[in-house]
Amino acid sequence: MRPSPRPASQVPTPFERSAISPAEHRVLALMLHGHSNGTIAETLALSRRTVEGHVSMLLRKTGCHSRTQLVLWALGQR
Repeated sequence: MRPSPRPASQVPTPFERSAISPAEHRVLALMLHGHSNGTIAETLALSRRTVEGHVSMLLRKTGCHSRTQLVLWALGQR
């Protein structure tokens, strides 16, 4: 059985791009290419925990509940 669609109040809404920090933007760009937190950390010379923090903040800022939803949200912002 398919889950019911989310009520409109739960769908992430667009926001100003300036709400995302430059570091979060770099992490999100690599997420769009399918990279894991570990790979992102290596690529950006950050700790894995720092990347996890950026992903967590991106989820909070966008209202998304998963990495997949965040990537889909980002693709819709282009």
